[in-house]
Amino acid sequence: MNRTKIEWVKNPDGTQGYTWNPITGCLNGCEYCYARKLANTRLKERYLLNPKVADIDGQLRDSQSPLWDRVIKDPFYPRFWEDRLTQVSPDQKPRGIFPCDMSDLFGIGIPEYWTQSVLWHIDNCPQHRFYLLTKQPQNLPKWSPFPQNCWVGVSVTNKEYLGRACYIGLAEIEASVKFISFEPLQGKIELRKDDLIDCGINWVIIGAQTKPYRPPAIADVQEIVEACDKAGVAVFLKDNLFLPDGEEPFFKCGNDGDWRIRQEVPR
Repeated sequence: MNRTKIEWVKNPDGTQGYTWNPITGCLNGCEYCYARKLANTRLKERYLLNPKVADIDGQLRDSQSPLWDRVIKDPFYPRFWEDRLTQVSPDQKPRGIFPCDMSDLFGIGIPEYWTQSVLWHIDNCPQHRFYLLTKQPQNLPKWSPFPQNCWVGVSVTNKEYLGRACYIGLAEIEASVKFISFEPLQGKIELRKDDLIDCGINWVIIGAQTKPYRPPAIADVQEIVEACDKAGVAVFLKDNLFLPDGEEPFFKCGNDGDWRIRQEVPR
């Protein structure tokens, strides 16, 4: 595991948490994906050394498959790192862990055996908190109910995706915490209080697109925050929003009298 700079990945004591990647690579095809860029640059050589790639629909039964050469040379094609499963242990002190930030645990083409193996280790490490995040909410119900130490979320970037995330995914599952990550927020979402309440959402994260940097309109952020406040949902604004200092509801005053960005975590 590695210490992460992702602001919302916190240990239970509030310190910065960890990422854990027993699966890498993804077929979701998001154009802004930071993980793909890393896989094709700094991590490329390391990833290509692992031949355990996802065999979608049995098309890669052996190295003679016409797809094999293309797949094995793609560092961001889904790969399983089974030896990394033991990096998470019941003997460790409690941590906050984001599994598969370089992949999608419930993504397109991820073999169920891989997902099942990761969830088994999660269930056997109840002292840790695990943040599970996907762009494929329709795949969540088959794994519900989730272990009590799982916070389960869906990435939503635009209003067209919101209905799938809420009513096809999160509304259909049981998890101790359910959340939506509006990152990168790419426009007006039209989130309603009832959407959050009906689906049992406990937490909302909002962030901007980076590399290239494209901040959302402040009005679009405020609309989401106001819906969360009406529904009693915790709000976590990422540092990359660069919102005006001192403005409510984006910033809150701390006990020391200093204004700081609003970064709430469910209790």
